[in-house]
Amino acid sequence: MCLFAIGILYRICIIQFAQGKEWRDKAESLTTQVFSIEAVRGNIFDANGALLATSLPYYEIAVDINAPSIDDKIFKENRDSLSYSLSKLFGDKSEVEYLKILRKARNDKDRYVILQRNVSYKDLQTLKTFPIFRKGRRGGLITLQTNKRERPFQLLAARTIGLARSGIKPVGLEGAFDTVLTGVSGKRLMQKIAGDVWKPINDENEVEPKDGSDIYTTIDINIQDVAEHALYKTLMLNKASHGCAILMEVKTGEIKAIANLTKDNKDTLYSENYNYAIGYPSEPGSTFKLASFLSLIDEYNINLDEVVHVGNGECQYFDRKMKDSHAPKTATLTAQQIFETSSNVGTSKLVTKYFSKNPKSFTDKLYSFHLNGKLGLSIPGEGAARMKTPLDKDWYGTSLPWISIGYESLVTPLHTLSLYNAIANNGRMVRPRFIREVKRNGISVKKYNTEIIEERIVKESTVTKAKQLLEGVVKNGSGKGLNITAFKVGGKTGTAQIAKDGDYTKGGTTYQASFVGYFPADNPLYTCIVIINSPTNGNYYGALVAGPVFKEIAEKVYSGSVDFIQPINNKKDLLTKVPGVITTKSNELNEIARAFSLPVNKPDSDKYVTQNQKDTLKISLSENTIEAQLKNGVMPNLTGLSAKDALFLLENHGLYVRILGFGSVKKQSIEAGQRIGKGNKIVLTLS
Repeated sequence: MCLFAIGILYRICIIQFAQGKEWRDKAESLTTQVFSIEAVRGNIFDANGALLATSLPYYEIAVDINAPSIDDKIFKENRDSLSYSLSKLFGDKSEVEYLKILRKARNDKDRYVILQRNVSYKDLQTLKTFPIFRKGRRGGLITLQTNKRERPFQLLAARTIGLARSGIKPVGLEGAFDTVLTGVSGKRLMQKIAGDVWKPINDENEVEPKDGSDIYTTIDINIQDVAEHALYKTLMLNKASHGCAILMEVKTGEIKAIANLTKDNKDTLYSENYNYAIGYPSEPGSTFKLASFLSLIDEYNINLDEVVHVGNGECQYFDRKMKDSHAPKTATLTAQQIFETSSNVGTSKLVTKYFSKNPKSFTDKLYSFHLNGKLGLSIPGEGAARMKTPLDKDWYGTSLPWISIGYESLVTPLHTLSLYNAIANNGRMVRPRFIREVKRNGISVKKYNTEIIEERIVKESTVTKAKQLLEGVVKNGSGKGLNITAFKVGGKTGTAQIAKDGDYTKGGTTYQASFVGYFPADNPLYTCIVIINSPTNGNYYGALVAGPVFKEIAEKVYSGSVDFIQPINNKKDLLTKVPGVITTKSNELNEIARAFSLPVNKPDSDKYVTQNQKDTLKISLSENTIEAQLKNGVMPNLTGLSAKDALFLLENHGLYVRILGFGSVKKQSIEAGQRIGKGNKIVLTLS
């Protein structure tokens, strides 16, 4: 037994002294741990500074009612008032219930009792004024901050703003700029006190987090609101499955609005759950005909008066028949009329005529318009356009005519819009842009400028003809129903048949209606595309379904923007002669002339001055002798003097003055040059 006891003592000594530090460190590591402190995520703003997304801080509130600084006297004196304050603030428990919680924690020597979760910053500031808590950590108040992402405008541009969460594929701007918005996490030492409950430990080495940077987008939330409401109304009216609308600034490529709405399978409501505008390539239909005509004009300089025989609107390519949606009015149409009426037969015949011997030259031209691959956007989820060539295995004898009218190719709405925007921008293609600037603590970190994809995609003469084609569609052709009278528009309608399982002949085939164009046509500032997919309420033509959305967006943007207002004086000065002036003091007249930027020849004097000449481009003044004449007892010429100055001068020299009318002196009862003395009466007529 003695030997056994000696062995135990020996082992205790080894553990206590030789291995003591190792075991103490291990025990400490099991009860304490360093946790990350989440940094406040940066904000996302629209082009005008409106808040699109922000992180709101929420707090877990706990109490250490047994903190050394809280003795029995302090606890007893303040427990009732603290319980009352907590009950009044949160309203979830009575004063008595909170008092029981505090007493139990005090009796059980509990150093960490959770009082409330998801407390707002405003309520936290109120908590800090409560009895005991007003001492901060010395008063036992313990707070743990978490941040919750909020979008003040809810669904507006929701998919473009996006999200970035752990384990979920990043979406939109939140995902694209996640590292910029995230910031740098801090470090905090925490102690495990029971189960999974951890208590923060006061530590001088605690590292404060660095908040994320803010990003300023190109989105205008007011225009975004207009676009989404216009799109929503049309989707509801036509019982469509989904749709999108994009508004882009011509010169800069800034996306001012991008709306994507999809019908919820459970009901008839629409929500933003997929970004069709940038991520969904599909067969564009007739809006693609602009690319075909650009190729024809730029490569072969075809005349818009060139005549094509379209017959009854039907033609045959090998074993496939092509038809126009409406039979043509005449058997022959010019190239301009073919484009205006969106003739499939006419377009395909022109392309086949010029490119059938070398179809690759046609697809090469389409590639030069950047209608293949991706545009290189700053946000994830961009879909790749696909334009097949004669070298591809799925190229057929009928591919050339069908590609020319917008089939057998896949293009995203933003690809199509970028092409039309290039024509509105006189041939210069710019990359669509969603971000203007990144700021940190209000200081600019990085600015995003306009990126030019192609300085000129076609010749200048081609752009001129293309604009004639597009403006003709709205003036004379399929887009005539837009009925926009305030300004001119250039654009193209599109109606694409959507194949079912790759077959256009199966039943249940649906359509995609679209309209894309720019406005105002005289000086394009914006381009816009609208696509409505699978309308089921009877109409499916682009002009009737997508056109009204384009019209509403264009008219509201036009009416609400000063960019469209022409200067009233952009060619010449409106001032053809200076205005007449009253007789007054020089310094007063000089102030008025300076405020209105009027040219004046001013004498160096603060005495009364009179205008010498009228009908000139400059106010020419000379010194008036009114005061000198009055001092010498002679009535001066008071014509042009204001009533205020006339009264001041005459009454200071002892005259009695009667005034009739308003304005400046027109007549005086004592003529100029007559002798006067104190007590004389004078009547002044004003006009």
